[in-house]
Amino acid sequence: MREMTATGNTAEEAVQSALEQLQTSRDQVNIEVIDEGKKGFFGVFGTKPAIVKVSIMKDPVQDAESFIIQVAEQMGSPVQVKTEAKGRDISIELSGDKIAMLIGKRGQTLNSLQYLAQLAINRESDQFYTIMLDAEGYRARRQETLETLANRLADKAIRTNDVVKLEPMPSYERKIIHAKLQNHQKVETDSAGKDPKRHIIIRPI
Repeated sequence: MREMTATGNTAEEAVQSALEQLQTSRDQVNIEVIDEGKKGFFGVFGTKPAIVKVSIMKDPVQDAESFIIQVAEQMGSPVQVKTEAKGRDISIELSGDKIAMLIGKRGQTLNSLQYLAQLAINRESDQFYTIMLDAEGYRARRQETLETLANRLADKAIRTNDVVKLEPMPSYERKIIHAKLQNHQKVETDSAGKDPKRHIIIRPI
């Protein structure tokens, strides 16, 4: 239950009632007083209860963790998560006995899970949160692989004096290739196509 409307003799009493039923604390909710209520004559005649609407504030970090844990469980690869949040950037490290299943070929499953988690937490949010998923150091290993690939294909472009097209990659992987070759003296890089088939082109200068 994310929100509820509660009544009481006073607004404060109504809020306390809602907090108890939602099993949460005041610092975790938004409170909207719909009606302050009315005591009436002698506290009896014309009495009108106070009405409040109490809704639990969304916690993007908690939502992201819950989403990932649930999906991983359904995939048959239970995980533990370690999260670090800096502003609207959320980094989540996954670990587990079957982590290779969640990484997938060239990180495709991990990228898909990252994309879905980001969609899930931004669906009802007023702010946009970015999620970066990693699994037992995979991202660092992948970056090393991509940088090696960038150098090798740059050499190929120079050797053949022809354009070299890379396979489609997610935006953050394309940034690694661009960054690695941005100061190269003999080649330049560009992106072409539309997601999910957007890819990098390396051309000799």
